[in-house]
Amino acid sequence: MVGPKSGLGASMKARRLIDGAALGPAALKTIYQAFDEAWAEIALHFGSSQVEIEAARVRLAEAILEIADEDSQDVEALKRAAVTRMPLGHRDPRRSLAQYP
Repeated sequence: MVGPKSGLGASMKARRLIDGAALGPAALKTIYQAFDEAWAEIALHFGSSQVEIEAARVRLAEAILEIADEDSQDVEALKRAAVTRMPLGHRDPRRSLAQYP
């Protein structure tokens, strides 16, 4: 899906945040898959501006990274845990994205 809710074309700060995690390739593959699947489920709960979308994607990446570790292999469990940590519909574009250049 490409469009305002996909997050594609945005600055991709969330992906850079995940890229910076000190985890091996297998764990990162699981994290990326969980992130993509979780975003596909919750994207419609967030605003239509790129700032709102990117802020939500960063919050989702942070949620996943808080619970993931080197042994993370269960995409579904990681996705569910991250989604339950997300305040759906919460829009705060003032949340500092500057910390993720």
